[in-house]
Amino acid sequence: MACLRSTPHFPLPPDHLPRAAQLLYPALMTVLLLDHVAIATPDLEAGSAPYVALGLHPEGPDEVVEGQGVRVRAFQVGETLIELLMPTREDSPIAGFLARKGPGLHHTAYRVADLDAEMARLRADGARFLSDTPAPGRAGSRVAFLHPKWGEGTLIELVEHPQGGHA
Repeated sequence: MACLRSTPHFPLPPDHLPRAAQLLYPALMTVLLLDHVAIATPDLEAGSAPYVALGLHPEGPDEVVEGQGVRVRAFQVGETLIELLMPTREDSPIAGFLARKGPGLHHTAYRVADLDAEMARLRADGARFLSDTPAPGRAGSRVAFLHPKWGEGTLIELVEHPQGGHA
């Protein structure tokens, strides 16, 4: 399925896919790309050190996502981001995660074209979400988190970027 790997022209129109893939196109295209990997850290400077040592630089200024109680610093790696998440208040989910588990991998996030449709499709398949509606995310995105029990212990985020957003 090399034709489905991420490229600057992704997603491919269905008529550019092999016949078997054309039949499965709706199922294949629900997740477009790995959008980001999120790392919880109590301190953005300390959390950034390994990525800076690898030669990466923040892709822009830090951003506060008030609804989630986090400050986010993003590093671009190809088409994927590494997002460092630092709590901005003691009652944020990231603060709770850090208290329980310490710094480390918090969640993986997958880009979708239509978040509402994807949530409806997954709910019909029995998926559980942490909230009933999408929430504002970083850089003007809309996000929804699947319950970690549904993800076999992994928190999964779905991300819909505005037109012309993170590529």
